[in-house]
Amino acid sequence: MPAASSLLLPLPVEGDRYAVRLHAGPAGQVAAPTLPLAFEPFLYLTPAHLNLQRLDGQVLACYLEDQHRQQTVAQLHAFGEAGRDEARSPWQAPFGGVQLLDDLPAAVLLAFLAEVEQQLARRGWPHLHLRSYPFSYDPAGSARLAHALQQRGYRVALAEINHHLPLHADFRARLHPSERRRLRKCQQQGFVFEQETPLYLPLAYEFLSRCRREKGQALSLSLERLQELFRLFPQDHFLFSVRTPAGEWAALTIAIRVSSRVLYNFYPASPLAFNTFSPVVMLNEGLHAFGRANGQTLLDLGTSTLPEGLNQSLLQFKRHLGGVPSLRLTFEK
Repeated sequence: MPAASSLLLPLPVEGDRYAVRLHAGPAGQVAAPTLPLAFEPFLYLTPAHLNLQRLDGQVLACYLEDQHRQQTVAQLHAFGEAGRDEARSPWQAPFGGVQLLDDLPAAVLLAFLAEVEQQLARRGWPHLHLRSYPFSYDPAGSARLAHALQQRGYRVALAEINHHLPLHADFRARLHPSERRRLRKCQQQGFVFEQETPLYLPLAYEFLSRCRREKGQALSLSLERLQELFRLFPQDHFLFSVRTPAGEWAALTIAIRVSSRVLYNFYPASPLAFNTFSPVVMLNEGLHAFGRANGQTLLDLGTSTLPEGLNQSLLQFKRHLGGVPSLRLTFEK
């Protein structure tokens, strides 16, 4: 396997202000930016999390440096394997792609992308697959990036609808009347929202798996990986439930703190036996209150895409919760 290497390449725009710092090395050894980031990185784009994306291959960490500000103003991490002509970002995570300062000049962003593509091609990866974060995470930066990628010849390989709840708004005021009735029904029956200890993860995983099997679906992560994430990022992973008066779980979810602004409802589940109560509405109300109390502004409900296509019933449920739609794009070149 090639040894780790590092390069600093000036960009031919705006004099000597911008340069691309490249760190190439084995997957699991992602180098941190040399200059401090000009923005808060999303959890999945931090070296500690990137190093969990395991493959028998290489990672190219690309950091755009503003030499005047002495800050890193954009980043991209691309993973590739020997014998394959495509690099991917991410390899194993909800999203990867380019995170950037949202007022980055268009010419600088285009030059950064061109240099990254050239460096990937030199390493045997002329094709690049980028799964970006939802536009709602950074509307201005996402729009700027999408425009630049299309100028560079990328195509949209997948366009998904992502929903989120704005945490500044009242949760119940946005609910569809049918969901408001179900929430009242849960309250009348004595259901309660709780934060659970991570020690319950094995039991919770079995509960989540059983709920998914009832719908003909499977969990994307193993129990071992979930336990690893809770252990390595204890301030960013949470287990929440809705319990009946008897203490039985009516609904569960794993929530992830993606950033100081974003809380992600990652694994919501409820048994079919509780469908008449729809306890996931109460679960989301609790997450809404938790995120708001912690100064966050957005509860990410995720996409409604399954391997076989759009899940219409899930899409309708997120609309009934008052979910606000935004785009989530995957690019290829």
